[in-house]
Amino acid sequence: MKLQQLRYVWEVAHHDLNVSATAASLYTSQPGISKQIRLLEDELGVEIFSRSGKHLTRVTPAGEQILKIAGEILGQVESIKQLSQEHNSPHSGSLSIATTHTQARYALPPVIQGFISKYPQVSLHMHQGTPIQISEKAADGTVDFAIATEALDLFSDLLMMPCYRWNRCVLVPRDHPLAGCSNLTLEQVAEHQIVTYVFGFTGRSKLDDAFKEKNLTPKVVFTATDADVIKTYVRLGLGIGIVAHMAYDPKVDTDLVAIEAGHLFDSSVTSIGFRKGTYLRGYMYDFISTFAPHLTRDTVDRAMALPTKEAQESFFDDMELPVY
Repeated sequence: MKLQQLRYVWEVAHHDLNVSATAASLYTSQPGISKQIRLLEDELGVEIFSRSGKHLTRVTPAGEQILKIAGEILGQVESIKQLSQEHNSPHSGSLSIATTHTQARYALPPVIQGFISKYPQVSLHMHQGTPIQISEKAADGTVDFAIATEALDLFSDLLMMPCYRWNRCVLVPRDHPLAGCSNLTLEQVAEHQIVTYVFGFTGRSKLDDAFKEKNLTPKVVFTATDADVIKTYVRLGLGIGIVAHMAYDPKVDTDLVAIEAGHLFDSSVTSIGFRKGTYLRGYMYDFISTFAPHLTRDTVDRAMALPTKEAQESFFDDMELPVY
């Protein structure tokens, strides 16, 4: 069994069983990958992938278990590389982050600007996607960190650390009947057409729960993953917008009025997560503490040392978080 063979089966599984795409991403040949996978299967005496002719069709039950262990092995190999780089070049390397548009557009810019200024030899890569996609990328080691509000808790392989609490505001044009409202009610919101986030994005579940609790049916006429898109359609008169409060910039959004809605919805928590067992470089700790100052290196290390997901969650339960 060779490490290269484990990498091939892992990469094929994460390229939707497309051997050609895997070969292109690894700068090698399709026949070479197919041969190595077959040799590994012959050595193990089990099939990792089911086939229809020359095409891979699915991962077998045995293959699922093999892939899980292969991922852990490859993760440890990556940790060894990170450890050696930390000793040889502590201020150079790379950092990859997966996050949503709201975090990338509104929460992260000052953090990233400061990080790049402090670590000019660290190449920083940002991937945007849905919370599920973000969590998957962190869980399988495609990225170092996942930053999101939804879905991170669905992945047991991730250590999640709460960063800050936030709530929502209702956006309306300046000439809208609600523009002068000082104590907005959920009933008033339900009377209007609503433009907001796609379910599963940016705390959308909290919004739906609030309406359900009061037996109200929101008139959601348009959803998007991007707060800037939501604001565009509010400006067009499609409906009132419900967005993360951080997505409203009074200097830019001068034609819109933001009405406080924190009393209408439960607050949401944005977390940063990474795969358990990840070796964190010094600049990675620094990024975490810059984004969330209460997550010091000592705090992160203590959380990583806890044996179960439940213990980790309990560790953070009483931690006071900043509110944005």
